[in-house]
Amino acid sequence: MSDDQRVHPSKAADDRASLTAFLDYQRATLAMKCQGLSDEQLKQRAVPTSGLSLLGLVRHAAEVERSWFRLVLNGEDCKPLWPRTNGEFADFQVEDADVDEAFAFWHEACEGSRAAADAVESLDDTVDFRGEVISLRYVLTHMIEEYARHNGHADLLREAIDGVVGE
Repeated sequence: MSDDQRVHPSKAADDRASLTAFLDYQRATLAMKCQGLSDEQLKQRAVPTSGLSLLGLVRHAAEVERSWFRLVLNGEDCKPLWPRTNGEFADFQVEDADVDEAFAFWHEACEGSRAAADAVESLDDTVDFRGEVISLRYVLTHMIEEYARHNGHADLLREAIDGVVGE
């Protein structure tokens, strides 16, 4: 991928700046993996035995952003954008999905997540969520892990779609 416009995290930042920069880097990586593809390509399930598609990953990322930052961190009543169907996550069911809507929801969710994180004074501040104590540090670290894992999927999906590889 030759058009890498991601902002690389500082190698000398404090913990908070480092975590938020790495999360933004992972978000930008997913966006880069989707760049330049048609709606049909974004919906393509590149591995026949898997329900994963790049658009499904974007929709899933929007849901995960909303659930960890709005539901867990802010305590908001946050209904899924794409409710389960037949007991399965509907974010990965993209056959009839609106691509522009999915990306708009994802970008909006990321902005909301940044605002929610900025509103918390310390990485060590905690919330009680369903009997568990969860810190902002945990939420940011978990989100980096979530994106990193799915960006590995995105690498393979993109390569299967059009042969494009790169970090």
